[in-house]
Amino acid sequence: MILKVYTSLLVLFLVSSVWTRTVRQVYDDLDPEHWSHYTSECPQECFCPPSFPNALYCDNKGLKEIPAIPARIWYLYLQNNLIETLSEKPFVNATHLRWINLNKNKITNNGIESGVLSKLKKLLYLFIEDNELEEVPAPLPVGLEQLRLARNKISRIPEGVFSNLENLTMLDLHQNSLLDSALQSDTFQGLNNLMQLNIAKNSLKKMPLSIPANTLQLFLDNNSIEVIPENYFSAIPKVTFLRLNYNKLSDDGIPSNGFNVSSILDLQLSHNQLTKIPPINAHLEHLHLDHNKIKSVNGTQICPVSIALEEDYGYYGNVPRLRYLRLDGNEIQPPIPLDIMICFRLLQAVVI
Repeated sequence: MILKVYTSLLVLFLVSSVWTRTVRQVYDDLDPEHWSHYTSECPQECFCPPSFPNALYCDNKGLKEIPAIPARIWYLYLQNNLIETLSEKPFVNATHLRWINLNKNKITNNGIESGVLSKLKKLLYLFIEDNELEEVPAPLPVGLEQLRLARNKISRIPEGVFSNLENLTMLDLHQNSLLDSALQSDTFQGLNNLMQLNIAKNSLKKMPLSIPANTLQLFLDNNSIEVIPENYFSAIPKVTFLRLNYNKLSDDGIPSNGFNVSSILDLQLSHNQLTKIPPINAHLEHLHLDHNKIKSVNGTQICPVSIALEEDYGYYGNVPRLRYLRLDGNEIQPPIPLDIMICFRLLQAVVI
């Protein structure tokens, strides 16, 4: 199970290296005699590096409109401009686009021409962070693998906007204006291969409904969540990294075995209102509980297995896997209780 999880994470986080190898193959196959041709069709406002013939750099140019994109372009960089609209005209010949970066512009939903994005059939990566969007743009290219819409003003997710995005592995909606009402039971329907969902820094009071079952990383920091529903994580049995820092969780808001989930390896509950450590699973490796209201720690009580039973199994038996424990910012006085060390024999760092 753990091997499968780390394999999936490598796919998610090392994707840039895959693209680098692909681009290098393009460089190696390029005939230098054609470089002058590529330069001549480069938009005047942009930069077309001869060593990177499939890329077009139009970032930081003060552009208000997107120039005509040559047919050869795979990677389009338009960040840090003043672009307000996305129309079909500049993309007529750009049928091979894989990557578009439109971060830090002034794009609104009204400025996006109907269907302009969905017509980019080969697009895999779409970044529209730090713009003026008030809802998730639709329709979207069906082949998308990453969609990053952080730091907009999104308060609405159109019905069915994700229904055909079966290849999407990352969806980033953090620092928007999402309320609980924006996340319906079918909002994420169709995201069958999603691995990372980031809804941090919104205005949620409840755990979102119907998270895709294959989700590995769920980020919900900086909301106002008070309660974890009973058996919530049984619907996302592969969740490995869970972040709930800066919420309003109290002891009463967590079911008795709410976080006793074997798939979770990294659990972050910093800056909440907990007065005790919630029950955890023996598979957990990193636990962040700093800046809560915890006054004391009893290793025997929080140990996920019986200490006596653990001694029977020996060091290589059913030993809890916790390696990192953070408890600073609470009301706990050192030293670290001995029974903590007896239970968690693999601990490498305790911050108190």
